[in-house]
Amino acid sequence: MSRESIHLPGFAHANPIPAAARIGPCLASGLLTGRHPGTREMPAGLDEQAANVFTHVRALLAEAGGTPGDILKMTFWLTNYRDRDALNREWTALFPSADDRPARQVMAAQLDNGGLIQCDLLAVLPTRTAAHAAAHAAAHAAAHTAAHTAAHTVMQSPGDTP
Repeated sequence: MSRESIHLPGFAHANPIPAAARIGPCLASGLLTGRHPGTREMPAGLDEQAANVFTHVRALLAEAGGTPGDILKMTFWLTNYRDRDALNREWTALFPSADDRPARQVMAAQLDNGGLIQCDLLAVLPTRTAAHAAAHAAAHAAAHTAAHTAAHTVMQSPGDTP
């Protein structure tokens, strides 16, 4: 099986890594932070950051071909380990049934750049059909090529020759 990197529009790490990677039905995310998905700004409060983390979770699963019901485990890091109200509010909104929730671990952390919460997840996704996998790979390759071309385009002054 080959590995597939999952990228999210409006979400990128500072380092050259994808938002997640998938091999077969297994999905492992990188860290999902509390940055706003549109502005990429880090809100000051835990409520807003927690909401953004869960927005990224939903977007990641949709991009990878899954749903929140496919999550096996989530690990959260909080700067204030005992301040879990915002986390629990988002958690129970995404997983309302106490009988159908993934495993969860919460750990204390010192986070960078105003971050108060972040998470990663493991999920077991439905098997993709060969046609769906090929279409997704083609779309990803086209997006990668466009991004690579844009990143390496050199501005030329009038009169410059290529």
